[in-house]
Amino acid sequence: TTARSEQASVMQDHLVSILPKCLEVVARAAAFQLQHFRSMPAGSDDQKAAREMVSFVDVETEKILFDGLMPLVDGAGFFGEESGKTGSQELVWIVDPLDGTTNYLSGLDHFSISIALVHYGHPIFGIVHKPMTKETWSCVKGKGLYFNAKPVSKVSTTLAAKDALFVTGFPYRSQDIAKNFFTCADEVLVTGRGIRRTGSAALDVSNLSAGWYQGFWESDLQAYDIAAGMLFMQENGCIVTNNNGQPYDMFNDRIMVAALPAVHPTLLSIVSKHYA
Repeated sequence: TTARSEQASVMQDHLVSILPKCLEVVARAAAFQLQHFRSMPAGSDDQKAAREMVSFVDVETEKILFDGLMPLVDGAGFFGEESGKTGSQELVWIVDPLDGTTNYLSGLDHFSISIALVHYGHPIFGIVHKPMTKETWSCVKGKGLYFNAKPVSKVSTTLAAKDALFVTGFPYRSQDIAKNFFTCADEVLVTGRGIRRTGSAALDVSNLSAGWYQGFWESDLQAYDIAAGMLFMQENGCIVTNNNGQPYDMFNDRIMVAALPAVHPTLLSIVSKHYA
């Protein structure tokens, strides 16, 4: 155990030291995305060309991230949305090069880059970056959450569900539980101050981690959508579970329920009832 905690401490110091390099890599990837953003004519009906362009941006962004990140941590593997898994998955970079592809495709400026280093299934390092606004969340496990290089205060432990703004994603991957989603949303809508749906889960959970949203639920998320955001939420005092109230497993669980501490019990009771 002592050896393992010493190893963790060495790794933590190393991650702090590579953070500036990782931020540079992400900035390069973001600049590439912005170069191609809205390059199709507005409202273009050439959807095939638009999709090919977005697919090209996705793949090339992931290459920029792969080339920049892989030399920084010895022995780490890679798991990207576009290229799949290579190398070790015990210590692995988990990357979503463009979260919010549909927004990007439509010319909406709400999309993000998400990178996380995950050790035995648990994120220990993460960055989420919104290219259009240059907003950046970053965290080394145990060192606190930062937004634009400034520490973020822990989330409120007293804000109640009636005062919460909720955020979610439509279940487009999950036709079998679409009805459950809409009955759940009906109830959540009258529980707090409203619901938002933005099209980038990585940005949703990053905003939640800073306390700007207060509750979130979604089905069939992928590890690359939320690996970095999970670290941010856990580090900054949010509760992150599945619909049974167990700690959320990003590789196996279908439904994530994440919220500020005093909001979580109410949101969990609503979600668990509708998705039973």
